[in-house]
Amino acid sequence: MNLQHVLTEIEKIDPEVYDRLDGRRQAVKSLATAGGKIALAAVPLALGSLLSKAYGQPATGQIINVLNFALTLEYLEAEFYNTGLASAGLIPSGEDRMAFETIALHENEHVQFLKAAITQLGGMPVAKPTFDFTAGDGSGMGPLAGVFANYSLFLAVSQTFEDTGVLAYKGQAANLISSNEILRAALRIHSVEARHAAHVREIRSRRQSDPLVVGMPQPWITGNQSNIATNLVQPSYNGEENTVQAGVQIVGINGFAIDGNDASEAFDEPLSKEQVLMIVDPFIV
Repeated sequence: MNLQHVLTEIEKIDPEVYDRLDGRRQAVKSLATAGGKIALAAVPLALGSLLSKAYGQPATGQIINVLNFALTLEYLEAEFYNTGLASAGLIPSGEDRMAFETIALHENEHVQFLKAAITQLGGMPVAKPTFDFTAGDGSGMGPLAGVFANYSLFLAVSQTFEDTGVLAYKGQAANLISSNEILRAALRIHSVEARHAAHVREIRSRRQSDPLVVGMPQPWITGNQSNIATNLVQPSYNGEENTVQAGVQIVGINGFAIDGNDASEAFDEPLSKEQVLMIVDPFIV
């Protein structure tokens, strides 16, 4: 058996095979260079074990679960913006409307990509839930009633959804490391969600007479401040005040005049799946 030939043939199908076998390359190399019947006898068992770890169902199942979780969030955002754009008189014409048309397009594209990726992996895309963007019971009369009639409220909810999406993708990145291609795609979506969040915050920063705008919204999160005048959104920002990264205290690091706000702004904290589901649950009927 020519082991190098086997791996070459696999590489034709999956160019990332060596990345998937990272950490076990030396074992492959040893088998490929060993001589005689010992190596020949060991190849089927060893190679089967390696490929099982690289392409095993548990990893694929985990990836499908993460993608379906992301799909639920993208359904939420896509329908929110589709509904907002269809609500007459809500979003002002001009730059604001053009921005939300672009954001809506991105979110709808994310939905279609995730559905296709899940299907390609042999999974079943989760069905789109029924949403109540007033955070109610489906009657449209929840605590955020008027979200599609009041532009200030629409912007506040938009910012919260986008910020939450950024932190949600960050929180799931580690669960996608078994597939470089899926991880890269997820991080690309993550960066786009971050641009959405920054732009919505920029729009809000121009509306200082807006009763829901607190302070001066920046493209980043300072401490755990949402800059939104309601405690309903606070769970999305709790923990952002963290100033320790990888065990290193950022405040005053190496003698630099860095305070707690500066340190918190320089890093985004991930949200776990459970935290995100708790945040979005009020919007799902």
